[in-house]
Amino acid sequence: MNLQKLCSNPAGVAGAFLLLATLWGTSFVAIEAGLAYFPPLLFAGIRYLIAGVIVLGYAVFVADRWIPHGREEWLGVGIAGAFVIAAYHGFLYVGELYIPGAVAAVVVSLAPVLTAAFAALLLPSERLGPFEIAGFALGLLGVVIIADPGGFASGDGSGAVFGMPPELVGVILTFFAAVTFSIGAVLLRPLRTDLPIAALQGWAMVIGAVMLFVGAGVLRESPAAIVWSGTAVVSLAYLTVLSGVVAFLIYFALLDAVGPTQLHLVGYVEPIVATIGSWVLLGHLIEGEAILGFAAILVGFAALERREIAAYVNTRYGFGG
Repeated sequence: MNLQKLCSNPAGVAGAFLLLATLWGTSFVAIEAGLAYFPPLLFAGIRYLIAGVIVLGYAVFVADRWIPHGREEWLGVGIAGAFVIAAYHGFLYVGELYIPGAVAAVVVSLAPVLTAAFAALLLPSERLGPFEIAGFALGLLGVVIIADPGGFASGDGSGAVFGMPPELVGVILTFFAAVTFSIGAVLLRPLRTDLPIAALQGWAMVIGAVMLFVGAGVLRESPAAIVWSGTAVVSLAYLTVLSGVVAFLIYFALLDAVGPTQLHLVGYVEPIVATIGSWVLLGHLIEGEAILGFAAILVGFAALERREIAAYVNTRYGFGG
């Protein structure tokens, strides 16, 4: 399939967008299912080592070059590997030990809001006005609603993790996943590089996988703890090939076609897909707090990105003259 050709028309873009949202949304459910058979950091590391080798191989054949040159390009793949792959997925996979994948997807949808906030703090060309501050506050409020610390306070304390209810720990860890992803995205912005994105992503996956394996060693995760079963193999294969390699190839094509601002909207379809998938495959339903929190995060994103969204709508549909 020629993804660039597919994304050259509106219908193709819409189809690719929905497919990407489906692959990434269902990945939260696949992680939840696979964690019954894999230690979390080993699970993430195996996934991204295999996916990274495949994506690098793809870059060798389709890109002008695939080996980074110079300090900034190696710094770029290092930042992407450390923050976007290793830290993000490390926190996410451990967080999903305590909360359903659908809830994790809702919390992770805060990442674009956090990216805008960190950009204002770290990059001199960015700033937050009243609307942006309100959007950021709404996003954080959404996570607080999802965490519902008051609702977790009841009970006898059995099953507590670090003295806190497991669900709250899961939300906090997943929030840290969104934070690390956002910091990585902002740190990558000022770096000037001509390295093809497929090569950058492939190197980031391999470097991130190595870091995840180091983290697994620190936490004393053992390969002997992996329980190889049909579900384990299907979960790993799905995450590696479909929501890993195939999804990232679609992502590269969409990034060229619509740009990063519009592509951020994928993150707001993912929780819907994850919720449906979690219900159909695992029989899990998320509670009203998660839905309300997602609505707050979505409104916060709209406030933060209102100019970019308006410009896209005007360009796409000819509104505003």
